[in-house]
Amino acid sequence: MSTSRLRQVAILGATGSIGTSALDVIARHPQQMRASVLAAGSNVDALLALCQQHRPDHAAIADPALFSRLRDGLNDAGLATQAHAGHAAIDALAASDHADTVIAAIVGAAGLSSTLAAARAGKRLLLANKESLVLAGELLTREAATAGAEIIPIDSEHNAIFQCLRSRDARLEAGVRRIILTASGGPFRGRSRAELEAVTVAQAVAHPKWSMGPKISVDSATLMNKGLEVIEAHHLFNVPGSRIDVLVHPQSLVHSLVEFIDGSTLAQLGLPDMRTTLAVGLGWPQRIESGVGGLDLLSQGRLDFEAPDMDAFPCLRLAWQAMEAGGSAPAILNAANEVAVSAFLQGRIGFLSIPALVEHTLSTLPYVAADTLDALLAADAQARHITETAIVRLPNV
Repeated sequence: MSTSRLRQVAILGATGSIGTSALDVIARHPQQMRASVLAAGSNVDALLALCQQHRPDHAAIADPALFSRLRDGLNDAGLATQAHAGHAAIDALAASDHADTVIAAIVGAAGLSSTLAAARAGKRLLLANKESLVLAGELLTREAATAGAEIIPIDSEHNAIFQCLRSRDARLEAGVRRIILTASGGPFRGRSRAELEAVTVAQAVAHPKWSMGPKISVDSATLMNKGLEVIEAHHLFNVPGSRIDVLVHPQSLVHSLVEFIDGSTLAQLGLPDMRTTLAVGLGWPQRIESGVGGLDLLSQGRLDFEAPDMDAFPCLRLAWQAMEAGGSAPAILNAANEVAVSAFLQGRIGFLSIPALVEHTLSTLPYVAADTLDALLAADAQARHITETAIVRLPNV
């Protein structure tokens, strides 16, 4: 990477696990890059602490009611960082000249508008927000191509595929036969459907390999995260579902594989640490230090692979069906899942009610074309209402 100009990085979702990992990598390369914009949802205290440490030019909080706390906190700390509030402000910062690189790590549908704003502005977009591709994959990739934006996925599986391809070109004409996503299996790998009936919130968020937020951890436990990743891969690499496979790999060392038409299969391996994929995105096409150690295969001992259990974890099946249906179906799937996971985390429903509610909403709401953002957001809102109504009607709620 050239050292003649500092890479200016906006981190959307700065106080989350991906945001803090990104800041760790950036801080290792002060001559090459800096965090110029930090944005968070509602955790003002954590955002202020990050501002004191990294001194960005701009800081934004999504909740407008917290603007004064952010502004006053920055002033009290003697920082020159400018305060902003609201999703529109975050969108504007993502598209502004204050950053040439945007890390999109806001969880959920809330991250869609800022991700699109960065793509339309032609940024290098380090994409961790699954929902941007699940809800609006066709729209996002089209806007990015039109504006010359460079999308580099930084979740481990798609980043692994990106590294194996050295691009996002997975066409048959490019010699790619299929891509294979790996899944850790989550904390309940090997359990039967009946054994999942009494799963607690604490058990579901205790991922065996990754340190993630509660929503993503539950998605890992239900395998919905892998279902969303199948949909993402379809859009990111422009491949049909028939050329995407999933393998459960509990060691989480092989992050994904690409099989080529000559019989070669390339895999990307590494320790389960998001700083590796962030370093790939920040430094690409060069390699930069991430703070992550190398992989000692001798100490790991063995690598296991098995097929996913679609009966115990039907969310993966539902996601595949939504992808095949196309249109607004993935948006409906995602919205229903967000509402159901939130209800589970609040103790309002049981673990197995998550896929049941998603399936109910998918079968209730008709699918429409996904040609405009308004249509997708309308489907998202309708799906949330249907799912919430179904939760209220569940026994013992």
